[in-house]
Amino acid sequence: MGEGSVGEALIRPDAAKPTPAARLRSWLAEQVAAQASRWRLWGPVAFGGGCAGYFALRFEPAFWPLAVAVAAAASAWGLAKARGASRRITWPLLMIACMAAGLAAAKARTAFVAAPIAPALSAPTVVEAWVVDVDSPGQRGARVVIAPVWIRDLAPNQTPVRLRATVRGEPPRPGEAIRLFAILNPPPPPASPGAYDFGRNAFFQGLGGVAFALSETRQADLPRPPRRLRLEMAVNGARYALAERIVARLGERTGGIAAAMTTSHETWISQDDMDVMRDSGLAHILSVSGLHMAIVGGFVFFAVRLGVAAWPWLALRAPGKKIAAVAGLLAVGAYLVVSGAPPPAERAAITASIAFLAILLDRQAVTMQGLAVAAFIVLAIQPEAIVTPGFQMSFAATAALVALVEAWPTGPREISAPWPILAVQRFAGWITAAVAASLVAGMATGPFSMQHFNRTAMYGLLANLGTSPVADFVLMPALALGAALEPLGLGAPFLWVAGWGVDLMLAIGSWTASLPGAVRTIPSAPDFVLPIAFLGVIFICLWRGRLRWLGLPLAAAVLVWPRAPAPDLWIGEGGTNAAFSRQGEAVVLRPGVRTFAVDLWSRRRGLALTEREADGWSCDRFSCGPDDAAAGPVALWWGRRAPDVERLAALCRTAAVIGVRPVVTELPSACAGRLVLDGVDFARGGAVELWRDGQGWRAVWTTEVRGRRPWTRRTDPEVSDSGA
Repeated sequence: MGEGSVGEALIRPDAAKPTPAARLRSWLAEQVAAQASRWRLWGPVAFGGGCAGYFALRFEPAFWPLAVAVAAAASAWGLAKARGASRRITWPLLMIACMAAGLAAAKARTAFVAAPIAPALSAPTVVEAWVVDVDSPGQRGARVVIAPVWIRDLAPNQTPVRLRATVRGEPPRPGEAIRLFAILNPPPPPASPGAYDFGRNAFFQGLGGVAFALSETRQADLPRPPRRLRLEMAVNGARYALAERIVARLGERTGGIAAAMTTSHETWISQDDMDVMRDSGLAHILSVSGLHMAIVGGFVFFAVRLGVAAWPWLALRAPGKKIAAVAGLLAVGAYLVVSGAPPPAERAAITASIAFLAILLDRQAVTMQGLAVAAFIVLAIQPEAIVTPGFQMSFAATAALVALVEAWPTGPREISAPWPILAVQRFAGWITAAVAASLVAGMATGPFSMQHFNRTAMYGLLANLGTSPVADFVLMPALALGAALEPLGLGAPFLWVAGWGVDLMLAIGSWTASLPGAVRTIPSAPDFVLPIAFLGVIFICLWRGRLRWLGLPLAAAVLVWPRAPAPDLWIGEGGTNAAFSRQGEAVVLRPGVRTFAVDLWSRRRGLALTEREADGWSCDRFSCGPDDAAAGPVALWWGRRAPDVERLAALCRTAAVIGVRPVVTELPSACAGRLVLDGVDFARGGAVELWRDGQGWRAVWTTEVRGRRPWTRRTDPEVSDSGA
């Protein structure tokens, strides 16, 4: 056959050209084929979806239907796999099985951690307990976590395992036996319908209630605690002692930040410094989480590997990389203990440990598969993590950074270029990588920050770029060395270096927080929008190819989704405070009362918090109401005894809505056509949001959104402020 016949066979002039539809089908087939090794990554996503579905329910499901669903879904997937079914059949079945498993795991976890929840006692009681740890201070004073041994008026089977107690004066130390005269309550409910559920969070942390001390803490004579409790108190006592030594070395302001980054104790951080860290976008540095574990574990890994390489005899006889990985594992474990093992640190430790285990198994350390395994393990152990902002933001940021690493171009390295040129190139490369990493991580966590915290630090990227070199290469390594050597009295030089880094970080944070427009308040989108954004972020990270950008509109859902009009009125738990919206502001009736709750509500609705005017209102010890309808739409009676008919009628004459804390048995004629909410309504519904609806009002209550779950016991609103 001649050359002409060969060319004619390869290129036929009369061959039909593929249609646009055929080309599109071919391109889509190529895109799907590129995901051959990625389909399994969606398993943890489906498992997490099942966990989230459990917490979205407004009723408590039985376990056996969930177990049957898991068995049926797993059997269907296994049968299809055994018969050689295609992926288009086996993959959906696997996702259904993972989702059912997530539902069942969350239900099992709830049953496993279930413990007595404190009732809202009608009178103060006496609590005798062991101090387990010193907690972060609240708005009403120092707080400690205690293990009650005896509570007056409660049987042993009604006594919570742990309580968070607000105490007077200096907090007692871990390991002390104390006696409190206090008001006892269940953990606080959400501040408003759909807001973050602090009671649920406390339930899974083993905190069965809150206590507010009415007098000074006294010493108690208690029987010897169980061994496990003794060990926990000893570890926490050592942690607190280390925090005190760091503060003594560096001073309260600098040392307080350093102690929080080391031991999680925020006792010495002032509210002003906390606000600076939040407004500058640096607050994540205070919480022991993925960043800290990565820096400490990575520093130990590279230091040990460098040490092995610097010793030729050992370098020739031992695998330096694996030795360094073991050292990194030990460092992560030690840091987890020193930090007190808060849930974010536990999740970060699991993720870091999987990376080091991958090195020991001769696998690539930073991969999307490793992150998927870490997410699956975390959710299997703590299914409740799926509804916490820390987990959502941490894994979204990590997935985005891993996707960035996968897509990062790798150019040829210079071999014989002069060192000044190499130095400039590498510095420029580091700056580019740092900017890209901060930008990508910020964009990945943005939807969760907007939805949960309703505030965006507009210069957060700038602040993080300024502090990243100091925190990564100076502050955290020096702090780790200083904390490790301080018990021996040798940590001063390293702590001094860490203190310099803290001061520089605070200076950068203060500067960025003081810039015009540093913080923007964004109201929360409807609850269903955040899962849409999460799926968009995950799709961008997991999908390979250009189709990944189909997830971008979904990822931006929280930002662009239309917000419903803000409520006209909010009345807090028990009717003890209220606020109404007016021209983009939340006007508070009782400034200084339940400030944490009203602040959460106003930010969630995108309203600027302001106090009511002094004029135009008639307020006394037990009530507050407008002088006329123009001043405001609501009046409150927060006294424990019901108002008489005349006083209630006076409130009804000028206000369209009246909130009365106790039960009202008789309404005067002046209240006709008014909305009167009393103790029965608040006991049944909690906090309420109200919208004007024609001539009436439309109400949404907290309990309607929260449902009836194992963690939804009612509280006494007088002392149940979430920030207490």
